[in-house]
Amino acid sequence: MNHLRLEIICWSCLLIAMAVSTEAASVWKLPTAQMVYEDLEKCRQESLEEDAATLRCLVKKLGLWTDESGYNARRIAKIFAGHNQMEELMLVVEHCNRMEQDTSHLDDWAFLAYRCATSGQFGHWVKDFMSQKEVER
Repeated sequence: MNHLRLEIICWSCLLIAMAVSTEAASVWKLPTAQMVYEDLEKCRQESLEEDAATLRCLVKKLGLWTDESGYNARRIAKIFAGHNQMEELMLVVEHCNRMEQDTSHLDDWAFLAYRCATSGQFGHWVKDFMSQKEVER
């Protein structure tokens, strides 16, 4: 009887955790270049133009960063899914996130992990994504 009760509790906890994560994931939406520029302007003002603080503010507003785990590689990969290299991109982001992890200097962690991840092909994709707004004007 105790075994069955424990099993029910475990399954209940699992279902609650899945529901919470599904709800959180369904709220997040792919950012547009317009959204990025608007949030970037707000973050520049909030962080007094300091690059690392501005970047961390921006990626938090876009739902791509948490102070506990850094960059959300899956969400970043979804933004660039059209390049058909989601798994590779997630590996790069996760690697850079781990390599630069520094919970006592969050702005630096965000900045250095970003610089690491965008040092290759991903950096070109980011520039292309950001240039979409300029084309819209």
